[in-house]
Amino acid sequence: MVPLQAPQDIVSQGMRENYGDYVTPALLEKWQNDPQHAPGRLVSSPWPDRIEVLAVEKTADDTYQVEGEIIEITSVEQESGGVAAKRPIVAEVKKHEGRWLIDAVTLGDYEDADSMVYENSQYGFRFSLPHSWKGYSIVSGKWEGLATGGQQNGQVVESGPLLSIRHPQWTEEKPRQDIPVMIFTLDQWNALQQGSFHIGAAPVGPRELGRNSEFVFALPARYNFAFPEGYEEVEEILSSNPLQPLERS
Repeated sequence: MVPLQAPQDIVSQGMRENYGDYVTPALLEKWQNDPQHAPGRLVSSPWPDRIEVLAVEKTADDTYQVEGEIIEITSVEQESGGVAAKRPIVAEVKKHEGRWLIDAVTLGDYEDADSMVYENSQYGFRFSLPHSWKGYSIVSGKWEGLATGGQQNGQVVESGPLLSIRHPQWTEEKPRQDIPVMIFTLDQWNALQQGSFHIGAAPVGPRELGRNSEFVFALPARYNFAFPEGYEEVEEILSSNPLQPLERS
């Protein structure tokens, strides 16, 4: 809400309206006199969406140090989730006239300018993508597990979400390789490993990419059997362990 490139009077007013309740008067005045060293919106897109707090440390009876990341997004991330850019921030919070206020801020350099992150809060994971995937889409599908043996042999006995990250250059006429992520409950994954059901005709099962306390995230076996355009790039992305599990709040 604070446009740092706007005329001085608009910047000053924006800071007063949006930061005045959270920072000390001295820091507010400092930022108003030197906006380029203040947090805010530098360009129309991406824009700061939130600050994710990573650590809080008490450094004195009346002072805390708070470390976090400024998360910036574009309309793409606003629609489908994810992160366009991250910037480290360290804030010093002090007791000032009976209130806890930010008294100093240090901004770090933007991280991974050539990459971005798709974040899924429904199941709890992040997936790092190269910047060339900007404008990606998420395609929702379903995996099905067939019973192994018994009276239900060959029947669908389990199912779950299958999310495919799709390259922005994908078209019906010229499909590109998706990045598919299967989502299993822990019980489903354990049953799959024990051979209670199987998925597809591949002789090997899905490959685990990561897990949190509720779900296992996996790559389908032979996901790229047709070798569509872009499959080599997807293999390279997957080789860098791009999936980071998160615990859902």
